[in-house]
Amino acid sequence: MRVLVTGTAGFIGFHLAKRLLKRGDEVIGIDNINDYYDVNVKYGRLKELGFKESSFEFGKRYISKKYPNHIFYRVDLADKEAVEKIFKEHKPNRVCNLAAQAGVRYSLKNPDAYIHSNIVGFMNILEACRNYEVEHLAYASSSSVYGLNETMPFSVHHNVDHPISLYAATKKSNELMAHTYSYLYNIPTTGLRFFTVYGPWGRPDMALFLFTKAILEDRAIDVFNYGKMKRDFTYIDDIIEGVVRVIDNIAKPNPNWSGKNPDPASSKAPYRVYNIGNGSPVELMDFIRAIEKALNKEAKKNYLPIQPGDVPATWANTSSLEKDLGYKPNTPIQKGVDEFIKWYREFYRV
Repeated sequence: MRVLVTGTAGFIGFHLAKRLLKRGDEVIGIDNINDYYDVNVKYGRLKELGFKESSFEFGKRYISKKYPNHIFYRVDLADKEAVEKIFKEHKPNRVCNLAAQAGVRYSLKNPDAYIHSNIVGFMNILEACRNYEVEHLAYASSSSVYGLNETMPFSVHHNVDHPISLYAATKKSNELMAHTYSYLYNIPTTGLRFFTVYGPWGRPDMALFLFTKAILEDRAIDVFNYGKMKRDFTYIDDIIEGVVRVIDNIAKPNPNWSGKNPDPASSKAPYRVYNIGNGSPVELMDFIRAIEKALNKEAKKNYLPIQPGDVPATWANTSSLEKDLGYKPNTPIQKGVDEFIKWYREFYRV
């Protein structure tokens, strides 16, 4: 297939592009390579995908030296003209939108970035899918959409109308926008609510990266909510397996859907939403112990109250993913943390 993947210099997009390329798909990658976090990690990912360039011009086409079936463009999704030009030239069969302004906490400091990328950018993707007859659009949502919901585990059949960060609100908006386009234009769309993704080539703004760096540098780590947090940590390989299965299985209307008792996870339109999580929440202190074990070094801890926008716990109900796609993530936390630490030491030579 010809698959357009946005965010290929990002954590999940990079791994997805690599997986699709290895199985023989043609991949058109898009990323704006912004400096929200260390761009050296982004350039490192692009280098792994076969791009040796030290800089990338906006709008220029680059062909991978490693995968001849991989083309990359540095493009901002909010640039409607540039996005449309790529769709017009390449006419992708499937699209996976993983490009977004990420991070719950950063959305409190720079809300405009989230509207620019996650709303305007996503709108441009939807319009391009409509105009160029894309067979299926898969896109990243987030476990953060569950917000104030305290019913555990989080189910795609739950109502998610109470987000507590602008980041979460933009992801909920993406699901609503996608449903509208599925209904009006019969575009199959599938939203993927990711639960705390971690692993090699991970994001430097996330806990595993921050904790590892601080422990190795003999600095204290910030432990929020005094350690009373739970997260459904999901290893990157498990996430990618789920994403690939979703891309391959085009969303269909739910024949049993009723407007009198509407199911939020499906529709009379070709629209679906899935959780992709491990289904096994891990206590934050147990997560820290796994890092300490992998590094063979104890962390100095700075205990702090919970931060605005954070939720105390996440836990994915993946029954819909299992039922429809026959898949359930299952990588144990220690194995995943060990793989990350191995990559971190190699990449930073520490």
